[in-house]
Amino acid sequence: MEKKENRPARVLQVLGGTGLGGAESRVMDSYRHLDRSRLQFDFCVHSGKEGYFDREIKNLGGHIYQIPRFKVYNWLSYRKAWKNFFKEHPGYLAVHGHMTSTASIYLPIAKKAGVPLTIAHARSAGVDPGIKGKITRFLRKNLGKKADLCLTCSAMAGEAVFGKKMQDGGKVITVPNAIDAADFAYDEKTRQEMREKYGLQDKFVVGHVGRFGFMKNHDFLLDVFAEIEKELPESRLLLIGEGEKMEEIRQKAAGLGLSEKVIFTGNQAKIWQFYQAMDYFVFPSVFEGLPGSVIEAQAAGLRCLVSDGVTPECVITPLAAQMSLEEGAKKWAARVLEERHYPRQVQTEAIKKAGFDIEEQVRMLDTIYFGKQERI
Repeated sequence: MEKKENRPARVLQVLGGTGLGGAESRVMDSYRHLDRSRLQFDFCVHSGKEGYFDREIKNLGGHIYQIPRFKVYNWLSYRKAWKNFFKEHPGYLAVHGHMTSTASIYLPIAKKAGVPLTIAHARSAGVDPGIKGKITRFLRKNLGKKADLCLTCSAMAGEAVFGKKMQDGGKVITVPNAIDAADFAYDEKTRQEMREKYGLQDKFVVGHVGRFGFMKNHDFLLDVFAEIEKELPESRLLLIGEGEKMEEIRQKAAGLGLSEKVIFTGNQAKIWQFYQAMDYFVFPSVFEGLPGSVIEAQAAGLRCLVSDGVTPECVITPLAAQMSLEEGAKKWAARVLEERHYPRQVQTEAIKKAGFDIEEQVRMLDTIYFGKQERI
């Protein structure tokens, strides 16, 4: 991969996979908008499965490589796989590590292999419960000292991954989870088409977009919807996403007698269409970095009720507000019902003004990758 003057520089993006996750979607948003004659992305993933974005990545000129998933007991073989990778694929301008759980392993290896710039990017403000979370915290210890540059999507995520001292000391650069806001702008025609497709024409639709995992707190979301449905029987809950807790939530909906009123769509590529079908966006996560879905929902003109466990930096329009999970499902439901009548309006300019414009983010990344950003 020797760099020649007539070839674009290449940056290696390190991720768990190339599916429809938050980090993956944000990286792809940037990839689509950058000048690929000057800068190209390659992807190194920790999954042997074909990802949703694989075909698009290849069409855009990127390469996809695989590294074995880290399982603690394979520490030595994991390190060896990375050493071999950089021997076989030299010449990267930067390695951008979004997978911070093992970045303390692969970023120093990349640096030793001659990569000019190593980046650790914090995208979550918490970890899973139990032993998995404890291992993640251990692996992240002193990560800020093992990367040339530390990026974060929010102050909460920066503190969680790199520590309060680094975050408060200005040692971490915030790169917002920008979106192409125009794609999500409210569109009445799309709304009617989507509501007809899912039989929602005369329904009050509560929506959520996110992976079915611990952090997204679908259990609480279902409790909130159950309270809403008691007061407004013609309500529906529209859930977009997949994950290990999906079947558990499906069973809970059945136990509450709500199977016919909770719609599980799975992962969706044209996600902007589903926001149009919603009437209110509820997001009760236990923790987050900076959820792109909340930004997308606001761009679609939706009122949003968000947990205060989520960084307040996601509240960028008057449409969004935060509430403590300790208030309980009944109070959450009461607030949704109280605020359910409001005019849907295009929010594209408000999203851009708040700093979540994808074009501005691409310019920022260009500055970082090509060395104009001051090193930490």
